[in-house]
Amino acid sequence: MGQKVSPISFRTGVTIGWKSRWFAPKSNYGEFLVEDERIRRFVDEKLNRQPPHAGISSIEIERTREEVKVLLKTARPGLVIGPKGAEVDKLKASLEELTNRRVAINIIEIKNPDLDAKLCAEGIADQLKRRASFRRTMKQRAEACMQAGAKGVKIQVAGRLGGAEMSRTEAMIIGSIPLHTLEADVDYGLAVSFTTYGAIGCKVWIYRGMFGDAPNEEEQAAAAAMTRARRRRERAGGGGGRDRDRRDGGSGQQTMRPGGSRLGGRQTASPHQASQQQPSSAPAATEAPAPEQPATDNKQETQS
Repeated sequence: MGQKVSPISFRTGVTIGWKSRWFAPKSNYGEFLVEDERIRRFVDEKLNRQPPHAGISSIEIERTREEVKVLLKTARPGLVIGPKGAEVDKLKASLEELTNRRVAINIIEIKNPDLDAKLCAEGIADQLKRRASFRRTMKQRAEACMQAGAKGVKIQVAGRLGGAEMSRTEAMIIGSIPLHTLEADVDYGLAVSFTTYGAIGCKVWIYRGMFGDAPNEEEQAAAAAMTRARRRRERAGGGGGRDRDRRDGGSGQQTMRPGGSRLGGRQTASPHQASQQQPSSAPAATEAPAPEQPATDNKQETQS
């Protein structure tokens, strides 16, 4: 029971890089480790838990002898940078005061937020805090992820859902989630929604395909632009029409009943089939008329 591993830690060092990249002697290792955790908590509380709500998904830290490099992956880089870089300068000064070291901040934009599990979990937690229906929220997020190009989505919420007296767990799965495949790019995110009737946990798994065959930016943009109604129209007008033409001999006519129903019944004949299935009793239109006998034969019979 409960023997589950985070997909991020399971793949770290194999197919996913480390969140902190630095080397330190034994005497300084603990100090740097605690300092990394302070930086992450400070940035999360300053930019995610209060305005401007910049949507920061990941914080990566690199260290050299002179400075600390902080890489912020965010869906709203404009809010982090601020007008003329004012907000970045404030954040840099705060981190330098916190660590007593020189800090450099790099901002990386997340081009498709719907494929980021952390941001999806934060969005669900924010809607649950506003007393939204958890089933509707989960369904909307899952469909948005699939339309953005994901191959599988799993969303799980647990707690006093809807203000119920007894807590329970609800989950929704669309597509496939290969958790045991190290080559599979499975992103995982966890967020907690603090409501008036208790805390509700939100977990999101997003399967984005294998690491080797990642789609390019053009394919991701095309998949994001493809809406559900457009997919239905293309599916109905593309493959369905060709299959009907192949069944009806290229005529494009559907099988109809005398009453107008399409479910079985008699099939209207195409012009090609009508020319081949002519009744044998009717005379052919191309037959030549029988030659008339000359009238002189009757006269010769009467004279004889």
